[in-house]
Formats: sequence, C-alpha cells, structure tokens
Amino acid sequence: MNAPTTAHTPSRQARNLRWLLSNLVDEVPGVRSVAVVSSDGLLLLSSDPGARAAASGDAAADGGAAAAADADGALERRERGGGRDERGPRGSSADLATIVSGLGSLTQGASKLMDGGAVKQTMVAMDEGSLFVMSISDGSLLGVHAAPDCDMSVVAYHMALFVGRAGHVLTPELRTELRTSMELDQ
Repeated sequence: MNAPTTAHTPSRQARNLRWLLSNLVDEVPGVRSVAVVSSDGLLLLSSDPGARAAASGDAAADGGAAAAADADGALERRERGGGRDERGPRGSSADLATIVSGLGSLTQGASKLMDGGAVKQTMVAMDEGSLFVMSISDGSLLGVHAAPDCDMSVVAYHMALFVGRAGHVLTPELRTELRTSMELDQ
C-alpha cells in the first residue's frame, strides 16, 4: 500500500507519471502540448508549463522566477519561429484535454457502430499540426498536439512507451490524487 500523501507531497507514482510526461514533452521533437484525461473526461496530467510549475510547487518556491523565465523563453521562440510559440499557448493543455475527451468518445462510438473493437490510437493531421490520441489501459486517454513537421512515427512510439509504463500504475487512487492536484492548481 502507498504511504498517505498530502496536497503538497505527491506520491511516488504521481511523481513518476509527471516525470514520464515531462520526458515525452522534452525528448520528442515537435511535441507542443500533452494531456492525460480520465475516462470521464477530467484532466489528470498536463504539459502546460503553468500547471506543471504549480503542481510541483516551483512557482511558489522561486517567487515567480520560473514563470518569468518561461515567458522569456516563449518570447525568444516566437521571435525565432515567426511569431508562433513552439509549445502552444499557455492553457492549451486544458483545451487539448477537452478535444481529446471528445475525440475519444467519438471514435469509441464509431468503433461500436462498426464492430471494430477497442480503439487503440487516433491521429488527425492538420495543416498546422497533428493530434494523436492513444488509449491507456484503464480507459484514460493520452493526447499529444504536435507540430506539422513532427516525425509521426517517433511521436507514436514515445506515446506507446508512456502508455505502457503508465497503464499499470494509473489506479483509481492515483487518478483521484492527480485530479485533486489539478483542481488545486486552478
């Protein structure tokens, strides 16, 4: 059994999932935003820099220096990239969670109508980006918004790694902890 945690001390499993999510964002070129959504559509984990800093307590601990550095980095990326932030706007993970939940529901309904079995992965290619949605074993979904020039096979591979590692630890207790953490950050 896991040791009890407080709102300020995430469990080892929660820290591990956040680390896996950070690795997905930091290691895969072209990833703009990532969200893990519960089977009932609630945001569990987010790559949104503001949400991650608040969840880990970094923003309070450094008196806002991380937020200022993040803003400076975003400005520098916009200047290099023709006015477009490589990661997407702040808060985009909440929007991504809504889209992922809706797309997951739509594809599950389509699969039922077509007797297609379980939906494993959905990919939407757009002019200005790509959206990937992958099922996690407990009914939760992993959603990734990526740049249009991303290597789709690399994104899908790293998503599969995340799902494989996260699927067995995303217990009801951990989902509750992650949901509570996200609610406290808002």
